[in-house]
Amino acid sequence: MKKEMAAVRALTFDVFGTVVDWRGSVINAGQALKNASARKVDWAKFADRWRMEGYRDAIARANREGPAWTRVDDLHLRKLRELVGDFGLADLSDAQILELNRVWHRLTPWPDSVAGLQRLRKRLIVSTLSNGDVALLTNMAKHSGLPWDCILSAELVGNYKPMPVVYRKAAEWLGLQPSQVMMVAAHTGDLAAARKEGFQTALVKRPLEYGDVAKADLIAEPWMDVVAEDMNDLADKLGC
Repeated sequence: MKKEMAAVRALTFDVFGTVVDWRGSVINAGQALKNASARKVDWAKFADRWRMEGYRDAIARANREGPAWTRVDDLHLRKLRELVGDFGLADLSDAQILELNRVWHRLTPWPDSVAGLQRLRKRLIVSTLSNGDVALLTNMAKHSGLPWDCILSAELVGNYKPMPVVYRKAAEWLGLQPSQVMMVAAHTGDLAAARKEGFQTALVKRPLEYGDVAKADLIAEPWMDVVAEDMNDLADKLGC
């Protein structure tokens, strides 16, 4: 193990896509609806639009233009109400819409996530560092058995990743120097932003995040400290 990696005391994790399968979870939740209209929906397309337009694009716009912070639950719900009309789901009640929005609180982990995190936390602090709000991340952990040592969220600074303050404050909250923290993500942009703030970085490949290998970040960049096939491989490479 490189000297720099030996200095790592904490791992901060992106959650959506890295630790949990958001896309498969949303598809399954939609397909479980009993409404007649739901049986006609292409839930893969629905999930992709909900995530890309309601989350990714909304956060990018907020980081450019403001406001600095809106709860991710509210971003998701705002887009969900649009998609209900776009996909012909007029027979969903408001209670069903609100319950469907809660799917983000109970996303299913990738098969290796829980076991890998349990191995990693035997030697290292393991924490979220997500744009998801604290309540969402806490409920998800409770539902899915994710063994976090702590829940850190961009909500705590009122800015979204990849804004630099999110990473800087995470190291400060953990009482560590940035070089003692490793950001773990399936997304190169998240890792690049963390690296600029002095974090070490680990790419965990998630080829099925979008149901299409071509869309996933699978290419190891020279500046990445670790590239892992899954969480257990990450634990192996960090000596856990």
